[in-house]
Amino acid sequence: MSAPAPAANGSYALEALTDDFGFYVRADALLAERRSPMQHIEILDTPLFGRAMRIDGCFMTSERDEFFYHEPMIHLPAVSFGRPRSALIIGGGDGGAAEELLKHPDMQRVVLAELDADVVEMAREWLPAIHRGAFDDPRLELLLGDGRAFVEQCEERFDQIVLDLTDPFGPAVALYTREFYAACRSKLTPGGVLSLHIQSPIHRPETLARIVASLRSVFGVVRPYLQYVPLYGTLWAMAVASDSTDPLALDAAAVDARIAELGLRDLQLYNGATHQALLAQPNFLRELLAQPAQAIVEGDALDDPSLQADSMQALRVMPV
Repeated sequence: MSAPAPAANGSYALEALTDDFGFYVRADALLAERRSPMQHIEILDTPLFGRAMRIDGCFMTSERDEFFYHEPMIHLPAVSFGRPRSALIIGGGDGGAAEELLKHPDMQRVVLAELDADVVEMAREWLPAIHRGAFDDPRLELLLGDGRAFVEQCEERFDQIVLDLTDPFGPAVALYTREFYAACRSKLTPGGVLSLHIQSPIHRPETLARIVASLRSVFGVVRPYLQYVPLYGTLWAMAVASDSTDPLALDAAAVDARIAELGLRDLQLYNGATHQALLAQPNFLRELLAQPAQAIVEGDALDDPSLQADSMQALRVMPV
């Protein structure tokens, strides 16, 4: 494959997923940039995806492809549950997950616990096409601080908990452990659902398998599912976990009936057919998940090379 031709305005945003695999996105302008006490946040203007947010060199979300990630993450679990009334989001500072949850007509309360206030401020100003005013919805409560501490200390229970997190690197590994999943389970209502992303089966298969093993050590029902996310440059995986709610119990017609009953609108991806397609596991994933894998426990450090500091430092915007 030949090198890409020079961009009209002279730059590409490069993301190395591993030492052997990555992708580039043309970036016409750096619209905003901020170095918070925790991370480096950028808003890029791209011809393909519109405005896109990167954190520490990793693409998080964009105006034109956010539905590939947010709709499966939110609606497959929520519709499987039925009529969610309350939800907790850990992370999700761009507001996209909250916006999807607030489409549900019975939703009375969404708590968004985001560690970095600068992510929320940047999203408010630069990504209105993603949050669509969710931060100003009176049903949303924004908590700035440690999401894990909130889960461990709160006495409230939720119909859905969404872990919209950064990758399991450094301190974030504590939010991928068996102990944290057990804490989340204790904060779910009967039949409540936990939804989260679990990395890519293409370049992080061992990490994905360990996350699934961690979920299975806590929950009675764990359903991994696959979705291609254009901005992530690869096939991505998510999961629903619950004590009793099983998304496989719904056929396509039942899902479409629930969507109609709920009056869910402006869905660009999720429907009855895609509900079934998302949950269909190809043979390679079945084989991966059938192999023994160790649950991630408190104090573990994942040994995936693509999650190490040297690899993360390789992500950059390179002028042409």
